[in-house]
Amino acid sequence: MFRMIGSFSFVWLLMTISTAAQTPAVLDTTGQPLRSGVEYYVLPAATDTAGGLTLMNRTDSCPLYVGQEPLSTVVSPGLPVIFTPFSAGDGIIRESRDLRIAFSAVSICAQSTSWRVGEEDAETSRRFIVTGGEQSYLRIDKNGGLYELVWCPGESCPDCGRPRCSSAGILIENGKRLLALDGPAFPFRFRRA
Repeated sequence: MFRMIGSFSFVWLLMTISTAAQTPAVLDTTGQPLRSGVEYYVLPAATDTAGGLTLMNRTDSCPLYVGQEPLSTVVSPGLPVIFTPFSAGDGIIRESRDLRIAFSAVSICAQSTSWRVGEEDAETSRRFIVTGGEQSYLRIDKNGGLYELVWCPGESCPDCGRPRCSSAGILIENGKRLLALDGPAFPFRFRRA
């Protein structure tokens, strides 16, 4: 009996490794695979829309939100982030695989800069991406040759049932460009910091 369970576990492990190896890597702006633990800027796919992602104050209190630098004469790349895949041991960031994202920066709030999905906002009916608290697993999907940030727990939450999956987009609120789910997707690219 134990031999059969051990054999089944080994076969399952091989299938998991094989599937991960077949999943394409997310590529940076130079065509190199994104790597775990390396700093990258998250930039809009279209260069004339705004700057990169950064920490942003939505209200006068914490937590800080993930937002986008405004378009100005000098386009800011924002703050660098670090991607950490859910699958320990995989040093490459792969498409449609769960990962954690955190800014490689210090915030004015006494909290981490890890990204998480916030509660649904009563006014907008959208969920903002905020920092601090328990991290959410996101993923990077390719859609029509462009990358999107997506929240849809898979391998990181096998017991989640059918979550309300959604791509991240930009919501403009009081002149601030905030990253939020449940609306049109916003395409991104990744440049090594």
